[in-house]
Amino acid sequence: MISVSKRLQETKEYYFSKKLREVAQLKKQGRPIINLGIGSPDLAPPKEVVEELMKATQAPGAYQYQAYKGLDELREAMSGFYQTHYGVEVNTETQVLPLMGSKEGIALISMAFLNEGDQVLVPNPGYPTYQAATKLLNAELVSYNLTEDNFWHPDIEELHKMDLSKVKLMWINYPNMPTGQPADHEKLQELIRFAKANDILLVNDNPYSMVLTDEKFSIFQLEGAEEVCLELNSLSKSFNLAGFRVGFLVGNAEFISAVLKVKSNMDSGMFFPIQKAATKALKLDLAWFESQNDIYKKRRALIWEMCKALDLEINPSAVGLFVWAKINSNQTAEELADELLYNRNLFVTPGTVFGTNGSNYLRFSLCVTVEDLKSCKERILKPKAV
Repeated sequence: MISVSKRLQETKEYYFSKKLREVAQLKKQGRPIINLGIGSPDLAPPKEVVEELMKATQAPGAYQYQAYKGLDELREAMSGFYQTHYGVEVNTETQVLPLMGSKEGIALISMAFLNEGDQVLVPNPGYPTYQAATKLLNAELVSYNLTEDNFWHPDIEELHKMDLSKVKLMWINYPNMPTGQPADHEKLQELIRFAKANDILLVNDNPYSMVLTDEKFSIFQLEGAEEVCLELNSLSKSFNLAGFRVGFLVGNAEFISAVLKVKSNMDSGMFFPIQKAATKALKLDLAWFESQNDIYKKRRALIWEMCKALDLEINPSAVGLFVWAKINSNQTAEELADELLYNRNLFVTPGTVFGTNGSNYLRFSLCVTVEDLKSCKERILKPKAV
């Protein structure tokens, strides 16, 4: 009998991979389910980006292997994006690395820096892929708490009380997902000092900085970040290019070089037309994001109304592509999510997907049309599913 590796035996299938199969089956049975669970942008990417993609398919060498570091012009556009929107200077040659999505970056960073037995600080609640990458490398997962009382930021005093002798890496995510909490510069500045004092690589996962935010945040706006930090960024949410699988990593040359060593053994470069299209996208001005955010504001307002009807508490200062809503009843997140799915034909995400500290919350995606959201509201206001 051929068995799978021990690391795979300890890794669960991604929640949405499993749950969406159930949703698809229910739809096949004729259930009119509206999906409020996934942050997959439904809006079209910029027209000029699509045109650039099509044009690039006819370029000489478009279907050949590409450089592991990506096109020079793509890295230049990524560096320019940081200068334009964050006021951060990035060396095009040594401090930026294109990726096939942030998820790839999480895996590559983990492989570049973790040995078996190393410990990794992972947020609770937080993106489940941080946990999965840690387990797949036989590193040890150590959860740290994010709570509403501390504005969904790490409690530095609590961290100092831990045994940090084996901790090598710490994942953070600001603007935060799933909570939508904006970055607190003072708290994160203290966290950088903590990471430096304990020789911990601090990685900020930053795909939501352009979505419904007034302030465009990068960890590299803070003093000392370059010494101990890496930052992941992505075109998936901000430019409606989730299916393109384009992300990038920013940090000091030594860290980037370590990740590139792994990446060069894992793939053979990104498809040329996608790189050209991503280059065009990164050069769009702020007006593009403002137009997208106008749409998301209208959608968010409807979800807030839905939450009120469900007696859920929201944070009006939250940002990003989701609404994180607190349950005021005695129902658990799973119970309420299942009630909405089976009785109202609405798929929402229970907060427990992101950790035990999400047990009293639901997450709603803004990637749903106004028309569908109005239907969702009608279903919530009625005692039975339509």
